[in-house]
Amino acid sequence: MSGISSIQRVQFQDRVRTALNDVHLQRAMAKAKSGFVDKRLEAKNALPEFDQIRDAARDIKDHVLSNLDTYLELYEEKVIENGGHVHWARDAEEACSIIAEICKASGARTVTKGKSMVSEEMYLNPALEAVGMEVVETDLGEYIVQLAGETPSHIIAPAVHKTREQITDLFHEHHSPLGYTDRVTQREALVNEARSVLRERFVSADVGITGANFLVAETGANVIVTNEGNGDLTSSLPKVHIVTAGIEKVIPSLEDLSVLLRVLARSATGQEFSAYTSIYSGPRRPEDGEGPEAYHVVLLDNGRSSMLGSDYQSMLRCIRCGACLNHCPVYGAIGGHAYGWIYPGPMGSVLTPLLNGFDSAVDLPNACTLNGRCKEVCPVHIPLSDLLLKHRTEQHDRKLTSVTSRWILTAWAWLVRRPRFYQAVMAIPLWTMNRVSRGAGGLRWIPFGRGWTNTRDFPVPARKSFLRQWYSQEKGHE
Repeated sequence: MSGISSIQRVQFQDRVRTALNDVHLQRAMAKAKSGFVDKRLEAKNALPEFDQIRDAARDIKDHVLSNLDTYLELYEEKVIENGGHVHWARDAEEACSIIAEICKASGARTVTKGKSMVSEEMYLNPALEAVGMEVVETDLGEYIVQLAGETPSHIIAPAVHKTREQITDLFHEHHSPLGYTDRVTQREALVNEARSVLRERFVSADVGITGANFLVAETGANVIVTNEGNGDLTSSLPKVHIVTAGIEKVIPSLEDLSVLLRVLARSATGQEFSAYTSIYSGPRRPEDGEGPEAYHVVLLDNGRSSMLGSDYQSMLRCIRCGACLNHCPVYGAIGGHAYGWIYPGPMGSVLTPLLNGFDSAVDLPNACTLNGRCKEVCPVHIPLSDLLLKHRTEQHDRKLTSVTSRWILTAWAWLVRRPRFYQAVMAIPLWTMNRVSRGAGGLRWIPFGRGWTNTRDFPVPARKSFLRQWYSQEKGHE
């Protein structure tokens, strides 16, 4: 295993230990888990044709990915017809440079941002701050983590790892100098205080930056889905509106949009529809009462095109709903920050190695039980657990895993190709563990298994394998 991989492994394990020992995090995650899961199930069951719509959503995304160049060119053409500008960015650095130049050309000092995970991927905030811009997150969750000096820990609930007490402390610390001296603790009061503080930011902003849930090729429209209305204020009040999006966000038509919206909110928050579904298609027209004077779209590749035609192309279907995170037992135990980058959970464990390289995320594909829940709930049928297993295979082939693990897997592969010898060899540890347990039902320690037995007993296997039990039973019936 390379030195880089070794360092990354240690860092990941340290982050996991920190997360497991964080009392506030564990309280917050325990409270959030059931809500997301139960609401999604309720919304799914209320729509009998939900699985058929999922199939249609998958087919739409697959069609686009097979014709991505065509739809991107059509989208660019329509945006220009609408009076906007389209910029193409090969990587995050180029995207940040483009956006910074637009901001400087407009004389901007203050930038408001609607929720955009791709801007986190680009490290946009530090890039704009480095050229003298004040950047203000307007999504409540994003605003909270910005005050805390953190990054989002969830795709749709950026501050899910924070308890109400922690948010109260943050607001009291940062809002007191602004005249909000009362220490508010109730949810409604906290929301109202944040709304009051942000209102002035919305009005004074020179540039508004939003992400995009979907880009509609037939109209050149940008679609964002929110529950707070901050997207509308961010896009319409400033003089300049900048949209940042990955190239995979394009879809053919408004009809296709209606299909994807039906699975997005149900999978994300358990709603039939989000409170706000906003569609923007360009700068203000003469007959419009409000809107930006200039409209820019920055389309980011950043490794996405390399996934086209590969075994991982299905990952480009992702609509960033967060359902895989909500149903993942590993994410539920360690939260988002333990994953080390902006995309956590199963989708992050697949995506991060593809965008940043295997060396930078050596442990993520292994931070999975392969229970398949993520695959089961994905609204566009991404086989996440299968892709994670493929990652593990590639890591093994590239010798990014430890020598010990590669030796064990190689020995295992040799054994399973020889069934009779395999049964004979496996009979020894089965018999030994059964004898050592002395009927206790669990083992407190096993060789090479400290990662398991440090926190729980190892279940004692049957004295004989299932195959040998079956064979003995069949032989007894002869």
